[in-house]
Amino acid sequence: MKAIDYSEIYVSSIQGRYITYDHLNRFILGLSKSFKVITIGKSVRDEPIKSITFGHGPVRILMWSQMHGNESTTTKAVIDLLNYLKHDSVNALVIANQCTLEIIPILNPDGARDYTRVNANQIDLNRDAQDLTQPESRILKEEYDSFRPDFCFNLHDQRTIFNVGITNKPATVSFLAPAFDVERNNSASRKLSMQLIAAMNSELQELIPGQVGRYDDGFNANCVGDAFQMRETPTILFEAGHYYEDYQREKSREFIFHSLLKGINTIVLSQIENFTVEQYLAIPENGKQFVDISIINQKDLDNTKIIKSLFSIQYKEVLEVDKVVFSPVKHIFETRPAEIFGHKTFNLEVKEDLEWLKKNDILKLLD
Repeated sequence: MKAIDYSEIYVSSIQGRYITYDHLNRFILGLSKSFKVITIGKSVRDEPIKSITFGHGPVRILMWSQMHGNESTTTKAVIDLLNYLKHDSVNALVIANQCTLEIIPILNPDGARDYTRVNANQIDLNRDAQDLTQPESRILKEEYDSFRPDFCFNLHDQRTIFNVGITNKPATVSFLAPAFDVERNNSASRKLSMQLIAAMNSELQELIPGQVGRYDDGFNANCVGDAFQMRETPTILFEAGHYYEDYQREKSREFIFHSLLKGINTIVLSQIENFTVEQYLAIPENGKQFVDISIINQKDLDNTKIIKSLFSIQYKEVLEVDKVVFSPVKHIFETRPAEIFGHKTFNLEVKEDLEWLKKNDILKLLD
């Protein structure tokens, strides 16, 4: 397959962390007749929820994004995917002939508008897979039942706290093949999920070596991925994470785009058997050792550097006039890790660092 120039795929009109259907509608309306766009239901506040279907092939892939309204990176990535598919490349034609994609770009439009995890009834849709108390949950379940997917892609964002294994590399992308029982056994469908993740990881290791993690696989039947895996549909959890100085997650979206395309091509080209469960299990589990800002003091004692992390700062994402701002707050660990990594590290004994901390209203948090 011809190498992809992502700069030609990237939809620059849709950027940032705050993404609603207001930001997507112009792009969606501009899609050709090769794409079927319909309203599949309404949110609690009566906002339309849309699906976009592409292709007419026998292999059926269902994907949904912004189940949590403040997790928008994967929404931007599926827009890039749609932009790639609307150009009649050889690969796009192969996908159209071998595969049928159904994409729900924003499942939780009320949460997206409020920039919150939950829906308008303050319910986490990813804990509502069994009770189906919310209209958005029922819409996803109805689409699953009617579409009868062969694979499901469950698209999310994760916090900046995650590192890969015990390394100081951020988990820029994490994956999970959800469990289908408490014992976390393997089934045919879960093994396929693992093999497909191994394929996507092989691509990402070329782009972001060492920055792919494996999400915790504790079983919860109320989570949608676990529920669909229980029904023997290979389901994959995607988690877009942090890349260096990428708080708007424009780089992370690129890596999710590459993951999506690699996953789809692996399926339609019947290459899943080229990858193994063992390759999936070799992906390190996520740690929780990162903070946005680590503040240290560093002293020389008999020519030996003594470094002590004094304060940890996390950014709180706050919606202000249709824009997400990052407000620093002092971070308290539930369980303090033995080693803390900072996406940025500042030394209290360095004048320039002190000036930066003061300018950004962080010094006042250290009292």
